[in-house]
Amino acid sequence: MASSGFHRWPCSECGAQLRFAPGQYELRCDHCGNLQQLPEAAPEENDAALTEHDLARGLADNLPGAEMELVRTSRCTSCGALIEFQGATHATECPFCATPVVTGTGETRQIKPQALVPFVCSERQAREQLVKWLGSLWFAPNKLLQYTRRGRAMNGVYVPYWTFDAETRSRYTGQRGDAYYETRTVVIDGKRQSRQERKIRWSHASGRVARDFDDVLVLGSLSLPERYANALEPWDLGALLPYSPDYLAGFTAEGYTVALADAEPRSKQLMAQVIAGDVRHDIGGDEQRISSVETDYRGETFKHILLPVWMAAYKYNGKSYRFLVNGQTGEVQGERPWSVWKITFATIALAIILAGVFYATK
Repeated sequence: MASSGFHRWPCSECGAQLRFAPGQYELRCDHCGNLQQLPEAAPEENDAALTEHDLARGLADNLPGAEMELVRTSRCTSCGALIEFQGATHATECPFCATPVVTGTGETRQIKPQALVPFVCSERQAREQLVKWLGSLWFAPNKLLQYTRRGRAMNGVYVPYWTFDAETRSRYTGQRGDAYYETRTVVIDGKRQSRQERKIRWSHASGRVARDFDDVLVLGSLSLPERYANALEPWDLGALLPYSPDYLAGFTAEGYTVALADAEPRSKQLMAQVIAGDVRHDIGGDEQRISSVETDYRGETFKHILLPVWMAAYKYNGKSYRFLVNGQTGEVQGERPWSVWKITFATIALAIILAGVFYATK
């Protein structure tokens, strides 16, 4: 079984710790500014990193030992995030919920990440996007916006995801609805008028559809709200590179808390939604009813990958608010904060304006 070990990235000039420089594919020393180029992966390494694992073997916990690893992790006592620590980086608080976290000594056996998308957006760029996003929100608390503008550090986290591939062949039954119109006479204000009434003529439908799925993405974390993580899409998975700890220098990574066996049914749900669209298109007509769909899956494979997310967790009035920035595209998502005072003043102002309009028109 492989082990992730304890990675350090000392600067060759001053001995300080190097960090991965987003968008530059270099390691940078924050102390002296020294840059160290990352070695390029050989073509065969790229091919190996993007090779899919057999899904049946993964679900049976029967992957080759080289595809497994032991990682040093610490679990957040508040949100349950499984945080991996790289090099000399030690989190003082959970990047997901701002709860203090003590670096643990535990090890977790997990499927090794095959590939990752490196950070492209720097912390400064991510903060600029976050400030812009918060500034566009109506009734956002001023203190929260000011807190963000002051430059409080954001956490760069590699978030675990699963990707699934499958060849599908589906048989369906349903009904095709074709619209037609009948003329109906109605009486309005004592006058007879003709109206066209839309009706549907239903007929039996059945058939087959086929679709090959590639890289159906499923979040491997229970720590992030799925609706916000999904809203960070789309990701350019064409930018995937072979996994290397060098890209994690200065960042943290979350170990997956959604097991492969739990992610696989979710991938089937996502595929089923697409297949249902294919079925409706195949049925045709103006409306469709789907009675049954039976799908055969072949060539099922998966990958474990890491995707870059900048996170900020702020506590305001006793509540934690989480904001996410896609580390590849700069897309921002987060939990909506509200200012009670702004809403109150806006309500009072609106009431005064309406009262003024009422008395002016009397």
